[in-house]
Amino acid sequence: MNKQKTTILTTLYKAGESGLTRKELAKALELPKKSEKKLDNDLAEMKKFGDVTNKKGVWRLKDSDKYFEATVTRVTPRSGFMSDESGDVPIEYFVRGRDMKGAIPGDLVLAKKTAEADIDHKNPEAVVFAVLRESDQLMTGVIVAEGNRLMVMPDKLCDEPLFIAKPGSKPLKVGEKVAFSIKKRGERHFDHTVTIEDAFGSAEDAKSSAEAYMLVNGLHTEFPDEVLGEAAKLDIDEPDADETARRLDLRGEPIFTIDGADTKDIDDAVSITKTNSGYKLGVHIADVSHYVKKGSKIDEEAFQRGTSIYYADRVVPMLPKELSNGICSLNPNVDRLAFSCLMDISADGKLMSYRFEKSVIRSRVKGVYSEVNAILDGTAGDEIKEKYSRVIERIPVMWELAEILGKNRMDRDAPDIDTQESKIITDENGICIDVKVRGRGVAERIIEEFMLMANNAAAALAMKEKFPFVYRVHEAPTVEKLTLLNETLTALGINPEGIGEKSTAGDLARILRENKDSDKYIVINRIVLRTMMKARYSEEPLGHYGLVMPEYAHFTSPIRRYADLSIHRILTDYVYALSIEKLNKKYTKFAAEAAMQASNTELSAVHCERECENFYMAEYMKKHVGEEFDGFVSGVSPSGVFVALENTVEGMVPVTRMPLGEYEVQHGVILTGAANGQVFTVGDKVRVKCVSVNVNGGFIDFEFI
Repeated sequence: MNKQKTTILTTLYKAGESGLTRKELAKALELPKKSEKKLDNDLAEMKKFGDVTNKKGVWRLKDSDKYFEATVTRVTPRSGFMSDESGDVPIEYFVRGRDMKGAIPGDLVLAKKTAEADIDHKNPEAVVFAVLRESDQLMTGVIVAEGNRLMVMPDKLCDEPLFIAKPGSKPLKVGEKVAFSIKKRGERHFDHTVTIEDAFGSAEDAKSSAEAYMLVNGLHTEFPDEVLGEAAKLDIDEPDADETARRLDLRGEPIFTIDGADTKDIDDAVSITKTNSGYKLGVHIADVSHYVKKGSKIDEEAFQRGTSIYYADRVVPMLPKELSNGICSLNPNVDRLAFSCLMDISADGKLMSYRFEKSVIRSRVKGVYSEVNAILDGTAGDEIKEKYSRVIERIPVMWELAEILGKNRMDRDAPDIDTQESKIITDENGICIDVKVRGRGVAERIIEEFMLMANNAAAALAMKEKFPFVYRVHEAPTVEKLTLLNETLTALGINPEGIGEKSTAGDLARILRENKDSDKYIVINRIVLRTMMKARYSEEPLGHYGLVMPEYAHFTSPIRRYADLSIHRILTDYVYALSIEKLNKKYTKFAAEAAMQASNTELSAVHCERECENFYMAEYMKKHVGEEFDGFVSGVSPSGVFVALENTVEGMVPVTRMPLGEYEVQHGVILTGAANGQVFTVGDKVRVKCVSVNVNGGFIDFEFI
């Protein structure tokens, strides 16, 4: 379809059902008199091929209900996806590469639906007719040599190198990771010419790929000067004395923190006392809202970031280090402003009463998970015992209460999802030298249980008093997800009794509990987790399905999450006796905006951390090409079998390295179709050899031994 025909379609789409006469169309297209004959020819051809209709001299789109506007979300060399967000629920469409019209992520396009979603839950299909609004989205690629000319091979856009119209200010080298923008567009992706915006070093270094990913996804590692200017004024050693005097003074209490050994942004501390009737538990959170005022440049930047991002040895903080590592961090032996949740808990772990207080604290010690675990298991040496001498008698009491709270969670039938996180270990140059399973000992679980209690109390208060809030919500799985879980369990030979349209969290918990000792337990964990909805933030108290809690929010990490900072701001006004009526007027809109932004930025951060982790894992495996490993089948697709190693590294055995056959996925967990009859099932233990690695793409290829 030529350019004028595309413009005709776009113009008629905008005209809607009223359509346009030939004269009106010529005027809208701003055609000179000499071009009107071509317009007549184009309209005649388009009518012949069923693109347009003419009734009583008025031209309209044929099947106009199939046309829609959508935003391109991602592109690969052979396909693309776009999202139509005009309805209540966004619809994602699949587009074949040849039908993309050169559109890139972020473009607003005019498209036409060509096929509905099929029975395998695949996306409906569409074709792009025109780009209505061009995106300035940056993309990544690698510099390659074509003869004596340097070009850029895009990572995802197409599989042909693009001409570099403007090379940028830095000298370019073959094999270098770069970010580029489109300078001039062509009809197809490989016709675009580009401008190099930045270069990052070798594409075989995970650090380069991670930095490029951050840039093109708008995840800024540096803060604007105006934000740093405000932060510099908050680069202070201790809080203001007048403010300290106004607060509940808890500096005499045995309060301390427990975090990872390398943690610098410490936002939670705890205190505990055993009483005749139970326990007094204090969860003391950095009072970030005192320093980050609404409307400040720091606050605006924190809202845009939404969350801190953690990958490998890097932290991309939500707040400048002057706050996150300085005056807001609950460092030991210095005064810090806190927001304290003070709870009375019965001997059987029930929350009897709670209150929130603006406080001033002085942490006794910067605790470390591994050291606290050593105290609990009796392996701590004299040096560790001396370090914790002022709080060491509290640690067994903490464990005692945490076990009670953990048992209560199990008694509520909350599913005990056992997720394995990766720990990326890098050398002084930022190169990945090892990948391990991130440990989770008793101390980690203690802090987790205590934070759950404070989060529960914060949400309970907001629901009781009915003021605006940002809740952490987790909705029940859809009927489709539960039906699929039933089918998947059956395919794996596991009794799916109780799993159906109305399954509760307890039903999922039972499946996990009954298969705890099964060799398929890891896989069952994964499919149960996949069945659950993604947790998100909402201004509505929708409850938390996974925790089986009707009241839940995120109160405990305001240094790292804007959702927490948001509710601190609301709770501050509540504590200072602002009326419910004024709280509603002041925060109703703010709570909705904060919840939406927190949800969106969390998704971006999770995707970033996962992608960057892939780069580092590939970098690690580059040194182990040719070596053999034990693993298990973690997923299947028509293009191959995914295999996870014991250290959490995941790669793929592509079908090109598998027995010949016509492969087909059944129930999402079984791959059949090998000519030799071999079947691959998620959970199967396998031995593989690492045969190739692509650090730039974060890909690892295995083959079966």
